[in-house]
Amino acid sequence: MDLSHEDSLRLHVLLASQPLAIRIDEDRMRVQGLTERGESSVQLNPNTAPERYLRQVRELISGHVLGSPGGYPVYLSRWTRLGQMRDESLAQLLRLGEPEAVVAAVGSPGLTDELARRAWWVMEDAGNARRMLANPRVRDGRMGPVLAEYLLQYLPFETDSEAMMESVRLILHPGLLDDERRRDLWTHAARRPAWLAGFLCAGFDDWPEPAPARALPESLRSPANADDPVAHLLVRLHTPAGQGYLKTVARILDKPPNQDVLLAVLDCLRATFAPLRPEGDPDLGLEALIRDAEDFPSSDPRLFELARVCPDCRAELQAMRFLSGVGYALIRPLLSDPTTQGTLMRRKLAPVLTAMANQIERLIADRD
Repeated sequence: MDLSHEDSLRLHVLLASQPLAIRIDEDRMRVQGLTERGESSVQLNPNTAPERYLRQVRELISGHVLGSPGGYPVYLSRWTRLGQMRDESLAQLLRLGEPEAVVAAVGSPGLTDELARRAWWVMEDAGNARRMLANPRVRDGRMGPVLAEYLLQYLPFETDSEAMMESVRLILHPGLLDDERRRDLWTHAARRPAWLAGFLCAGFDDWPEPAPARALPESLRSPANADDPVAHLLVRLHTPAGQGYLKTVARILDKPPNQDVLLAVLDCLRATFAPLRPEGDPDLGLEALIRDAEDFPSSDPRLFELARVCPDCRAELQAMRFLSGVGYALIRPLLSDPTTQGTLMRRKLAPVLTAMANQIERLIADRD
């Protein structure tokens, strides 16, 4: 059975108004359009089963927007495969009333701030907000603070650790939250390791809870070390922000709740200490990683001069080298089940967690 004459007429009028975006409210059986002048709405009056009627509505919309009833999946597949997600194509996706089309649009690098506004009108969703905030054009536009505020308010209701960590990381980008909201987020993160991991992954340039600075060896103040990325990182780790960062790492490693959070911390540490291992993740187990760190920095000609002018830094450089190589290879031999978490996970991973905590301690303990 076709659409009722009244619904068909009203939908054609809506489509003729060249809406910027369309959404379908299945619960209320209503089609809404976003236009330059505001919103318009068509109340549907199904003359058959709602699911079948809505499918006919989508076919009518798809036929008007794409020129092919039911052609959405074919077009989307072709655009994605050929990398042809141009702004015009993205705008078409937002006029289909299809959730899958919105997800495809918000994940495209070509998404603009204006298209993000339309996509958000169609489908407010935490996953969509994260995808859009990952796009610098959206993050730095008018929609950036809007999406960040949504994710901030939604965080207490988020149940997935990876989603929590990514939300916190994204909304901590400079300019998205004011100082009061950042402090409030940090306060609420105290008992949520996944939130704390999000802070770690955002970096420690503006750490919310600095710790007392560590005494800096005079040799590291030398102008000759100014352009050395390892020396620069070592200096930063001695600052209140760097010490606060390291103590937060130690706090999470003391009682990681699950493997997602632990692996995220490992990823953050590798990124932070990347200057000591430009070749990337070495995929080494615990014993091999310990031996690698003990041979450092004598095994690395790049750091020979730094180690010579700062002999007191040797233990710290070895700890940094160790932390630059932490990854899944540390966990793999000890924990084959990816669903293991909590007390059982921590007990099985005790050798790894202890070794990492010892290396962190070398970077935050007071000098003799």
